[in-house]
Amino acid sequence: MARRLPVGIQSFKDIRTKNFLYVDKTMYIWKLINSSKSYFLSRPRRFGKSLFISTLESYFSGERELFTGLYIEEKENEKGEDAWAKYPIISFYLSGGQYNTPEGLGIKLSQALDVVEEKYGLKYYDSDLSGRFENIIRKLYEKTGRQVVVLVDEYDKPLLSTMISNTKQEEENRQLYKGFFSVLKDMDGYLKFVFFTGVTKFSKVSIFSDLNQLSDISMDDEYSGICGITEDELEDNFGPEIEELAHKQKLPHEECLSELAKMYDGYHFSADGTGVYNPFSLLSAFHRRDFGSYWFETGTPDILIKKLETSRMPLYKLSEGVVATESALMNYRVDDPDPIPLFYQSGYLTICDYDREFRLYTLKLPNNEVKYGFFDSLVPSVLGQSEDENPASLRSMLMDLRAGKPDSFVTRIRSLFASIPYPEGKTPVYEGEWSRQLYLILSLMGAYTQCEVHMATGRADCVVKTSDYIYVFEFKLDAPVEEAMKQIDDKGYTIPYIADSRKLYKVGVVFSTEKRNVVDYEVEESRD
Repeated sequence: MARRLPVGIQSFKDIRTKNFLYVDKTMYIWKLINSSKSYFLSRPRRFGKSLFISTLESYFSGERELFTGLYIEEKENEKGEDAWAKYPIISFYLSGGQYNTPEGLGIKLSQALDVVEEKYGLKYYDSDLSGRFENIIRKLYEKTGRQVVVLVDEYDKPLLSTMISNTKQEEENRQLYKGFFSVLKDMDGYLKFVFFTGVTKFSKVSIFSDLNQLSDISMDDEYSGICGITEDELEDNFGPEIEELAHKQKLPHEECLSELAKMYDGYHFSADGTGVYNPFSLLSAFHRRDFGSYWFETGTPDILIKKLETSRMPLYKLSEGVVATESALMNYRVDDPDPIPLFYQSGYLTICDYDREFRLYTLKLPNNEVKYGFFDSLVPSVLGQSEDENPASLRSMLMDLRAGKPDSFVTRIRSLFASIPYPEGKTPVYEGEWSRQLYLILSLMGAYTQCEVHMATGRADCVVKTSDYIYVFEFKLDAPVEEAMKQIDDKGYTIPYIADSRKLYKVGVVFSTEKRNVVDYEVEESRD
């Protein structure tokens, strides 16, 4: 009988009482409560932040029975009389709410306070929200004799959901936050533990300027595995699921693990911390026994696409690496034209290297799920096609290459570029825009075949491998096609594939700025 997997379940109590599989993260709770008491954690959506908040809520509620057999049980029992103490808790779960209206955020915060007042029988005071919040903290401390725990999940949702569609309301939400959560600044003696989570850390939100005691653990090595599934956790907890998936996909065990890693692994949130898998996608793959793009079923945020459009950053940089400072990654400004910090905090870029001398991080797309899912979402804005049109054109191109028809492939590329609409001001008059469009087409092909796209000097622009053919492409802008063919030969781009039994082709393609399309190409079978 298949075990119950908590796909999308964010309640720790439900997981523990309804026999769902739980990956033990309670060692992080023990570390947190014994290190400091006020924290902020940034992680991408669907990475387990809400479940961790729920686990904290159960722990501070003294729900001992839920932690049987977990790491923290033995540690907590060693405290003797103080073990499993119950503390008053104020929880704000902000992932859901109507934040585009003037009253939306206030209503959501007020509802959380209503729950606490009703639970503890507190009298409602006719005051503004911040005054009411402060009063509740004081009254809870006086009534229970214990300090108060404040848990805030997805604090940034009211800002992210309005920053493009309703900038005026976003500013009003910021101001409401400023008065509301700044209450915590002067109430240290009344507080036992404070924990905020979010996708982004907005540098201008007063939570982080007013609450200078809030420790940001988002990029700390020791907390790198607090959300997500590590390699050890995968193999220790999901043995039966791995075998079932391998059996369904007709793959050997090791090949199945390799495919899981290529699809869902690769996330690093600190310089030397452990890497993690996307937990939502991993659990979904086990549940459906298929390697799907589950993280993208809810769609790519419009803000990411708009940021990329305005930045004009070459798409190949997302795969081959972009550089950022630690301060840029940890503090996001809405008016910052650089898309890298938001891409990192949203989970579309991850740390792949760290230069200690200059304190610089190199980031890239973490895995195939993110790469192909994100590139597919760019098709309408970059190619002017609907998402429904894209798979058919890609399929035709791939069929040409699999059949050994490079001439037909180039003809389809020419037809595709001819169909791209260029609104006023959008004409690609520089090489970067051609590269962006071409890179997107070729990269999406990589979801179905071996396609290595580089778009950088020193390597062939693209190498496509099928079961019977290998194609080495070189693309030029406003230059003779002979230059493309000569570069393939001079740089030795075909040398790594000469010993391969497959038929090897060299393909030079020339784009014209004036014509906005392919104007010349040459195909030559390599017989070296």
